[in-house]
Amino acid sequence: MSEVLDRLNQVGPLIALLDVLAVAAVFYWLLGVVGGTRAVPVLRGLAVLLVASVALGTLFQLGRIRLPALDFLIQRAILPGFLVAIPVIFQPELRRALERLGTSTSLQGLLPHHDPEEYEAVAQNIAKAVFDLAARRIGALIVVERNTHLEDVADTGTRLDAEVNPGLIESIFVPGGPLHDGAIIISQGRIIAAGSVLPLSDNLQVVGDRGTRHRAALGITETSDALAIVVSEETGSVSVALNGRLLGNFSQERLQRLLTATLRAP
Repeated sequence: MSEVLDRLNQVGPLIALLDVLAVAAVFYWLLGVVGGTRAVPVLRGLAVLLVASVALGTLFQLGRIRLPALDFLIQRAILPGFLVAIPVIFQPELRRALERLGTSTSLQGLLPHHDPEEYEAVAQNIAKAVFDLAARRIGALIVVERNTHLEDVADTGTRLDAEVNPGLIESIFVPGGPLHDGAIIISQGRIIAAGSVLPLSDNLQVVGDRGTRHRAALGITETSDALAIVVSEETGSVSVALNGRLLGNFSQERLQRLLTATLRAP
């Protein structure tokens, strides 16, 4: 810390201010890259380990207690390991951020687009497609992204950039189609992928005797804050997975209200 203060004293106040702002901008961008992703808990764990390591090292130095093995582990293994581990752990997020930087032609392209007026229409189209499929007993799995980004999940399927249209959703889940068995991912009011593979839940007490779609719907809500809708092809029933729970007995109106509230939530 003293080295940083000495450096700031050697330069002019304006240069020092620009230096601090530049560093703050870099950290703000990095937080934006990983913010809301499923890698955030890993980042918290790394931060706790780093703080604990530095605190132990400082404590031993203040107490004039010399522990050469622990000091070597902190200085030569843990701290350098962070420089290697962080790019590896957050490689998908960093790659997508750099792709956005390379393809965006304006600042608007770097920011998420939200249009509150479209939320109700999107919710209505999803609910209509779901109950049209349920009436025909066609199995379906639809995931609606909330705060946790699902780009890594979307990458397991076929990438799309399409409006949420009932006809399109129903055609994707037509039996025998190439994308029938996967999940549709909806982000910011648009279909961004179809045929995506979701993590399966091991909570058999909640899933019960339900099939793989219900396990997948529960699994994605256990690892993110997404909302997942399942249509059973055996019974034609509609279930919703949210926060690691499965909810049933949905009507079209109730589902539409839940979807509207979900899409509007910050």
